[in-house]
Amino acid sequence: MSAGSDTPFGGTIGKTVAGSRPWWPPALKPPAGAPNILVVLFDDVGFSDFGCYGSPIRTPVIDRLAAEGLRYSGFHTTAMCSTTRAALLTGRNHHSVGVGCLANFDSGYPGYRGKIAREAGTLAEMLRAHAYRNYMVGKWHVTPLTESGATGPFDGWPLGRGFDRFYGFLDAETDQYAPELVSDNTHIDPPGTYASGYHLTSDLVDQSIRFIGDHVADRPDLPWLTWLAFGACHAPHQAPADIIKGYDEIFAHGWDVEREQRLARQKALGIVPPETKMPARNDGVKAWDEHSADEKRVFTRLQSAFAGMLDHADRHLARLIGFLETAGVRDNTLILVLSDNGASQEGGPLGFVNAMGPYNFRPEPIAEKLRRIEDIGGPDSHTNFPHGWAMASNTPLRRYKQNTHGGGIRDPFVISWPKRVVAKGELRHQFVHASDLVPTLLELVGVAAPAAIAGCAQMPIEGESFARSIADASAPSKCQPQYFEMFGHRGLWHQGWKAVAYHPPGTPFENDKWELFHLDRDFSEVDDLAGQEPARLAELIKLWWSEAEKHNVLPLDDRFGQRFAENAARFQGARSHFVFHAGMGHVPTDVAPDVRSRSYTIEAHVEIGEAGAEGVLLAHGDATSGYSLYIKDGLLVHDLNIGGGHDIVTSDRKVSPGAHRLGVHVKRLVREAAPAKGARTGVSSYTLLIDGEPAGSLQTQLGFHTLISWSGLDIGRDRGSPVSHYNAPFEFTGRLLRVTVAMHNDQQLDGDGVGNAEMARQ
Repeated sequence: MSAGSDTPFGGTIGKTVAGSRPWWPPALKPPAGAPNILVVLFDDVGFSDFGCYGSPIRTPVIDRLAAEGLRYSGFHTTAMCSTTRAALLTGRNHHSVGVGCLANFDSGYPGYRGKIAREAGTLAEMLRAHAYRNYMVGKWHVTPLTESGATGPFDGWPLGRGFDRFYGFLDAETDQYAPELVSDNTHIDPPGTYASGYHLTSDLVDQSIRFIGDHVADRPDLPWLTWLAFGACHAPHQAPADIIKGYDEIFAHGWDVEREQRLARQKALGIVPPETKMPARNDGVKAWDEHSADEKRVFTRLQSAFAGMLDHADRHLARLIGFLETAGVRDNTLILVLSDNGASQEGGPLGFVNAMGPYNFRPEPIAEKLRRIEDIGGPDSHTNFPHGWAMASNTPLRRYKQNTHGGGIRDPFVISWPKRVVAKGELRHQFVHASDLVPTLLELVGVAAPAAIAGCAQMPIEGESFARSIADASAPSKCQPQYFEMFGHRGLWHQGWKAVAYHPPGTPFENDKWELFHLDRDFSEVDDLAGQEPARLAELIKLWWSEAEKHNVLPLDDRFGQRFAENAARFQGARSHFVFHAGMGHVPTDVAPDVRSRSYTIEAHVEIGEAGAEGVLLAHGDATSGYSLYIKDGLLVHDLNIGGGHDIVTSDRKVSPGAHRLGVHVKRLVREAAPAKGARTGVSSYTLLIDGEPAGSLQTQLGFHTLISWSGLDIGRDRGSPVSHYNAPFEFTGRLLRVTVAMHNDQQLDGDGVGNAEMARQ
C-alpha cells in the first residue's frame, strides 16, 4: 500500500533504486467543465425583500444576477436556520440527518441531535472526492453550541465536514461590529472595531475574496465551492447609520401600504400570478394607522435598520462578484443567492432596540425606544423589527419564520451561471425544496452521490434534482411529497396541494386545525378548502404522518423552552467550579459558567505592582447585556449590565499593591409573591470581596433570569463590545494568575422564559 492511500503501490521496490520503479497515485481530477460554485446564503430575509422580488430595498447586484439568470418563486426551506442549512448541505430532510430543530440542543431522539449525522455527507465532502477545494465563510450553526468551545469536538465544525478553510461564526447570530469569530478551528479576535470602521459583512466578503484569490493563484486548474453565509439579515440588525437613515422616508407609509405596493410589483414582475390575493394581517398585527406617531417613528427606523443591513450586504457582494470578473472565473461560476427561512417574528409586536433587557424583566417601553432611536443599528443595540414589518417582508405570504405556512418556508432563490444558463431574467415556478439543492448541484457538476465517505456508509439522498427546470420552464415539479415540521407546526406539499397546521404552543396536537390549499391556484394560501375537500385533506394528513415516521420527525415536541433549560443542565451536569487562566481564549456563552438565576462567587487571584493596575478580570457579554469585574482608578468594580442598564458597585477602598483575591459574591434572586401572573419581584445582592472581606455591596431587582448575553466570556480583558464603561479590550495591567467561578446549587430557571429568550437568537 502507498502511504496515505488505500490504493496499492503500483511500482516495484528492489534492493536498490537501480532495480526499482517509482509510482505515483493518480491525482484527483474534476469532471470536464465542472463549475465553480458560489452559494450566497442570506439569513431571515423574506420572500419579497430582494428588489427583484418586489422590494424597494436597493439590491442592484442581486437584481443583476437575476437578470442574467433565473428566479424561482417556489423555493421552500424548513422554517429555521439550522434545519435549512442541514438540508442544503446534505440533500436530505433535516430530521433525517439529526437536525430536526436547532443546533442548540440534543433532545435525546434521533431526529433532534442538533448535529449532522456522519451518514449524511455534506456537499463539500461529496465534491472533495472530485478535486474540489471547499471554503466556508460566515454562519455555520449546525454544530451543537456546547461543542463550540476551544476543545470542540471539531468533527461537526466546517473543517470536520469537508471544508478546507473556515472563517465565520458557529452560533445562530453574532454582533456585526464585535463578532465571535472562528478561523478554521480557532476562536480569534475580529480584525477591527466599530471605531475603525469594521463590519462583519465586509470582513466576510474580504475573506471570500482571499480564499478564492489564493485558490486561483495556487490551483487555477481545480474548481472550488465557496459557501458564503451572511449574518444579514438576522438580528441584531446593524449597518452604517447613513444607509439606515436613507430608508426612513421610503418606509414612513407603514406596513399596510408597503404590502400592497410589494404585491403590485410582484404581479408586474410575474413573481406571483395576477389573481394572487393579499391575506389578512397576521394574528396580533394592528393596522399601521392604529399606532401612535411615536410608535410609527420607532417602527420605521427599525425597518430601516433591516433594509440598511440588506442594502449594505448587497454593496459588498458587488465586490465579490467584481473580483470573480477580474479573476476571469465569473463565466464558469454557478452563483446561487437565497435565504434560509422567512422573515423573523422574534422582534415581537413592538420590536426591540435592545432585546437583552426585556428577556431579563427590564422592559423597553416605546418612550425608551424613542429615546434610543439614534442607537438603532449601532454598536450598542441589538435591534429587531416588529411583526408588522416581518409580515411585509414575507408578502404575500402568511405568518413567519418558525411557521410552516408560506411566510416561514417560501423564500427567494436566484441562479446565475453565464456559461450554462441560457435563459436570462426568466422565472421558474416549480416547487423546489432546500433538500433538492445537493442533487441538483451534483447533476450539474456531473457526479453521483457517494455510497460511502471516509468508510461510513451513506444514507440515500432524499432531495430530487431540479436541474431540468433550469433549461425547461415547463419541467414538472418534484414527484415525491415534501413534509414540513417545526415546533409542532406541520405541513405537507404534494402535487400542487398543501395541508398545513399552525400549532399553538402548549396545546394538544390533536386540537390543531389543518387547512388545505391548492397552491397551484392559491399562491398566498388564503382560500382554505378543508371544508370543501375533507377526503383530500384526510389523505394528505395521513401522508404527513407516514412521512414523519419515515424521516425521524417523531415524537412531536413543542417544549422548546424546557429543551433549552434541560440541555444547559445536562451539559454542565454537577460541575460547579471553573478555573480560568490569563492568556486563554474566548469562551462561548453556551460553554461558559451558567450563572443565571443562582448564587455564585467569582474570585480573581492577582498580583499588583507598586504603580497599581487596572483592567478587566472577567467579563461575560457585551454592551447590550452582561457582567464585568474589573479594576479602575484603583477601585474594584462590578457592573451588572441588563439591556444596557448598569447597576454598578464600587469598592469602598482601593486595592493596594501586592497579592490579592478580588471577587464578587452574588446571592440568588429571592422571588416574592407575584402580584399578577407573569410578574416577578425580589432582590439580588452583589457583594465585592477583597481578600475574602466585604468591600461594598448593592441590592437590585435585576438579575440574569433567562440569559446573560449571546456574546461569550473573556479573562483578563473584554475583547469586543464592552460590557461596562471602559474602552475595550481594557486588558488587565497587573499579573492575573487565575479566576475561579464557584456556582451554588440553587439555580431556578424559568423554562418558558429561557425558551423565549433562546428563540430570540435563532
